[in-house]
Amino acid sequence: MALELYKLDQEAHDLVSKHSQHKDALNQAYKMRMTVVYGLERFWGEHLRLQGVKADYWKETWNKLAEIVSQTGIKLPTDSDKDIREIADELWNLPIEQRKVTLAVLTQLCECMVWWTQRYKPIRTAGTSEEGE
Repeated sequence: MALELYKLDQEAHDLVSKHSQHKDALNQAYKMRMTVVYGLERFWGEHLRLQGVKADYWKETWNKLAEIVSQTGIKLPTDSDKDIREIADELWNLPIEQRKVTLAVLTQLCECMVWWTQRYKPIRTAGTSEEGE
């Protein structure tokens, strides 16, 4: 597989920027990054247990991932109306090479989102930040 640039940083910026006015959503980037290690199935399902802007942020991130990896021929489910078991089975039955690529892309996308989250957090005023930050 040849190296392709998928504009992950730009896509991450756009996702974070869209949700930057919602503190609760903005802090989800860290949780997304931590959830990657549990696999695609758990990352996909997280939007189902959340509500409001948090759920939207997770779902939009998943849909963006599906769009990005579709360029390599990997097809990820994006339909929330399907049964959770059906989605999990689809994801578990992806060929191992596709799972590895998708997890690598998701990891990097989340890393970029964390970076942009840091840039969009409010700037601390003098006297409120710790020395060395």
